Order: sequence, then C-alpha cells, then structure tokens
Amino acid sequence: MSDHRDLPTSDNLEHDDAFLERELGLAARGVELVKMEGRVFLRFSGEVQYDGLRVPYRLVPARGVLAKPSKWRKMDLLARRVLIEERTHEEDLRRLHLETEEFVRDIAEDADEFGWDPMTFLDVLDELETSEPAEYVFQRISQRLTHAAEREEEERHAARTKESINLAEYPQSFEVASRMQRKFIALLGPTNSGKTHRAMEALAKAASGVYLAPLRLLALENYERLQAARPHGAHGDALKVSLITGEERRLEEGATHVASTVEMLDTRTPVEVAVIDEIQMLADRDRGAAWTAAVVGAPANVVYLVGAPEARRAIEALAERLEVPLEVHVLKRMGPLSMEPSSVRKLSNLRRGDAVICFSRREVLMWRDMITEKGLSVATVYGNLSPEVRRAQAERFREGQADIVVGTDALAMGLNMPIARIVMTTTVKYNGYEEEEIPAALAKQIAGRAGRYGVHEEGFVAGYDDDTHQVMRALMKEKIPPVAATGFAVAPSLEQLHRIAAVTGETSLVKLLKRFVHNIDVPDGFFYPRIQDEQNERAEWLDTLPLSVAEKFMLSLVPISSRVPVLQSAWEHWALSLAKKKVVKLQPNPNPQHLFTMNLQEIEDTCRLYSAYAWLGYREPEYFPSIELALALAREAAERVDAVLQQQNSAARKRQGGKPGGGKRQEGRRR
Repeated sequence: MSDHRDLPTSDNLEHDDAFLERELGLAARGVELVKMEGRVFLRFSGEVQYDGLRVPYRLVPARGVLAKPSKWRKMDLLARRVLIEERTHEEDLRRLHLETEEFVRDIAEDADEFGWDPMTFLDVLDELETSEPAEYVFQRISQRLTHAAEREEEERHAARTKESINLAEYPQSFEVASRMQRKFIALLGPTNSGKTHRAMEALAKAASGVYLAPLRLLALENYERLQAARPHGAHGDALKVSLITGEERRLEEGATHVASTVEMLDTRTPVEVAVIDEIQMLADRDRGAAWTAAVVGAPANVVYLVGAPEARRAIEALAERLEVPLEVHVLKRMGPLSMEPSSVRKLSNLRRGDAVICFSRREVLMWRDMITEKGLSVATVYGNLSPEVRRAQAERFREGQADIVVGTDALAMGLNMPIARIVMTTTVKYNGYEEEEIPAALAKQIAGRAGRYGVHEEGFVAGYDDDTHQVMRALMKEKIPPVAATGFAVAPSLEQLHRIAAVTGETSLVKLLKRFVHNIDVPDGFFYPRIQDEQNERAEWLDTLPLSVAEKFMLSLVPISSRVPVLQSAWEHWALSLAKKKVVKLQPNPNPQHLFTMNLQEIEDTCRLYSAYAWLGYREPEYFPSIELALALAREAAERVDAVLQQQNSAARKRQGGKPGGGKRQEGRRR
C-alpha cells in the first residue's frame, strides 16, 4: 500500500473514490464501494459451496455502512482511506463468509425437508441491490422460507381436512336415522292454522316419540300437553314423558315420549314419531344448523315437519336428498286476520285482549308503565325472562287477571294466548348490528297471534301510530321469500373437530373451527359449514387456557350472554376453574332476603346465571356438581322476577288510580 502522504487530492468525489478502490485493491479482494439509498457502504462478494451447491453472494457486512453521502463528501481522502482499511480487514471478509456458509447450510437443510430447490431462496444473495447488512438479508430470506413452509403445511393440512370430512356424507353420520325407513309429513301453514295441534295429536297417539322445540318455553308447554294426553281413550294411563333442555332435565322412569329443545335431540334412540316445530328456522343464521341436524338425524319412522309455508321448497329438497318419501299438507288459518282501518293513536284506545309489541326490554317496561297508568293491568313477556316467568305472565293474561299483554317478538313463537288484536309500537328492530325494518315473515308471524281460534272469531292488527300502521299494512301484503333449498347449515361436532385435530395436529379451537368452515369438503354446497360469531370470539380467549379441545368446545357453547358483564365474568370464572381442575360448588345465599335487595335486571341475570351453571353441570358434573341447587336457585329467582313484575304493575295502577291526567302526560312524551 502507498504511504498516506502520497495521496492525491481532487475536487471530484467519484474520481477520488475510484482512486481509493484501485489503490487498496478492493476489486481483487471481492470488495465494492457503493453509494445507494442515502448511504456509502462496502459490499463483499464471494462464493459458498455446500453439498454440491455453488452459491455466489454480494453482501454488506455488519460494519459495512461507512457514512451518509453528505458526511462522506466532507471527509478528506485520508480519512476515507483509513475508514475503508479499518472495515475491510481479512477478518471482516472471513467472518461474513463463515456467516454466509452457515446460512446457506441452514436454508439448504430446511428446503430439503419440503423437497424444494434451495437455490429458489439463495439465488438472491448475488442479486440484491441493497445497503442492508447481511444479517437483515438472511432474516428476510428465512422469513420467506418460513412463510412458504407455512403455506405448504397449511395446504397439506387443508387437503387432509378435506379428506377427513366430506359434507356430502353428512346424512351417514346419523347412523340410526340413515338405516331407518323414514317418512316425512310436512304440516305447513300460518299461525293459528292448527298445524302444531295436528302434529301433537299424532305424537300423543304414537307408542313412542319426541317433540323438538325452538324454545325451552315451547318444550315445557308441550311436555305438559303430552303429560295430559290420554293415548288409549279417556280412561287410559297418562303418557310417561321426559323434559330435556340444555338447562333442565325432568327424566321420567320408563318414559315413552320426550319434549326437548331441538339442539338436545337424541339421535341414537329410535322412536315411532318425531315432531320438529318451526321448521322454517332452517334458514336461521345462528341456529339453522340444529334444524338441519334434526331433519337429517331424527330417528323416527314418521317425522312431522311443522312450520311456515315458505319452508316447503327446502323440505322438498331435503327429502329428495335423503331419499325419504314426503307428504305435504298446506293448512289455512282457521279464523280471518284483518288490518284495523286506522292506527290506535292513543293509549285510551287500547282495549282488553290487546297484545302491544315492542322490540326491547326497555321499551316493554316503558309501555307497560304507560298502560298501567291508564288503569289497565298488564302481563309482560320478553326474551330475557325465564320460560317459567314468561309462562306465568301469559297465564295471567289467559285467565283474565291482566287486561293487556306487552311483549317483544318472543310472543311470536309459542305462548298460546287469547289475543284479540296485535298492536305494533314500531316495525324497527335492532338486528345485532343496526336498526332495521322487520322482515315480512316476522311481521306476519307476530300478527298471526291475533284471533285465537275458539276464543275470537277474527284477529286484528294495527300500528300504534300512522307510520307503523302503514308499514304493517304493506308487510302483511308482502310475499315472503322461500327458505333456500340448498346451503343447509351444518355446525361442527366434537367428533369432527377431533378428526381435524388428528390429521393436522392442531389443538387451537379457533384454528379447528376455521378449518371446519374453510377446509372441509363441501362438494355441491347442499350442506354448508357454519359456526356462530360468538363461539369464534369465545374460542380465542379459551385458547389461552390449558384446556382440552373437548373442554374448549363445550365452554364455547354455554348459553350465557357475553354482553352482560356479570354473566361474562361468571363464564370466565367457570372456564378458569375447569382449566385448573377446580370444583365449582354453589352455596345457598345465607340471607334469604337477598333477592329483595336486587333490581329487576339483576334478578333476571341471577336466574340466567344459575340456568347456565346447570347447563354446565349436566355436561361436567365432576367440576360443576351443584345441579339441583342451581335449578332451585334459578326457580327462586324466576318466581321473584314474576312477583316484581306484578308488584310494579300494581304499583303503577295504584299510583295513577283516579288521576286521568297521568297517562296522557306519558303518552305525549312518547310521541
């Protein structure tokens, strides 16, 4: 090398740098001086040989970046030379070469595992034009290989999942039903057409059978209806009937009949007759899969499919697919249903036998208060109430103890009441995402509750205000679209999730559910995988706990609202306890008056909490053993809810008794 004192000086930066490259023999040593991306840096070239591979590289060593161009320009030639010499020692070149050798070996071995050509990833080492040090280049290439490996594994797992579950074979998964010679009888008609009555008569006459309801309330009603039946004439023995819902079991020894919620269908015990109620719920976004399973898997010689006429095409498609003979009966409403000539307009125009419909608990209670202040007694029905309370409130209306019933669309399903007129306070309902006009199918189902056959000759429908009245008139004329005849929802079973886990090694519930939805074989889309949004949200949290797939799956289905903080907190406590294998026992409250210190909402939530505990207890009795106590506490809370509703009703009437102005003020505020 030349003596530093012999260095020439120049005003031309490029000329000086070229001189330094020649003077220091950089090219011969595989070193470049590069200006790019706002940096002046050194790049080393070389070649790695490994297992028959020849991998050339051009990389920036760890200390390869020299300066920013502005700073580099200010440095004299001597300073630049000193810096370059300092950063291009043989040790620097050797270290980079060894790091590259190690990297090439790792990539080659990883690529070999998947049968890939390693040069697919390594050829960029000689092509990259970047000032990034080699360390970052290696990281990017490693990430590229990792992502490729993940994609390859994902495709492999997706293929294995597809091979493991074929929804075309879904009917064969119900072994008993698929082996039976079954017959479908569809009883289709509007509300008050007597379709459920006909199906229940056939069920009561059968030697064995099951009734499948959309609601615990309907299961309870028809459980009692079957108990009261006399299949062998007036002097015959009463039927032996069991009630099975998610939250309750009333098991009768030697029972021949079962009333059950649709999700609780026993697919292994053959019976003579099955009745599946509200069959149009095949189209329900969240629960439709339970109706699909019931139609496909009900192990009965005769299956009655009871519901709205718009389900006909869907039923015909299912019967054809399942190769089950189908008999369709379309029933007409037994009494006329008419729109009132005009809206109700004033609270004073409400009359005994009216059902006033709202779409939220808050609105129900508000309208109840406004009506009771007019001196009328009110029964109250909304979804948050337990089946027992709803039934008790309906009974008060049925027996004339209440003049008017105020409720949500919970009135549209079940609860046979002598309603003369339906009065809609609104036609707008929150759908979980936004406020929207109710569909014609729901409007007609609610309206159909008016004019109970055998009690009223005719049913009437009205809107409270003019706008609501006109919208209801239009909805009543609207043609309801048929339930789709394909894409029947199928929810994952634990067996299916275990099958996916077995072929993929996956234990995350979120990922197993995702594979069920996206990867299983859906040959023609006739059956289609579906999971509930809330189940997916719960699965993410459950995956953070040391639980088995079976435990996570079970906990994801607990019927408890995540939107109510006290209930969500209880659910999380139960999940954490199960993860720690800790027994959760209930204790009676030492203060017998504790429910009297709570407001209505708190008592309702208490009732729901104990019902959810019972649901868990039936599935994990080892860790949630206080089932009987939970049911007793739920009943106690339900009775208190009913008492509070009656007290509030009476108090409002007494408060406004003899004060005709009170109701008008409320009415005016509502407008």
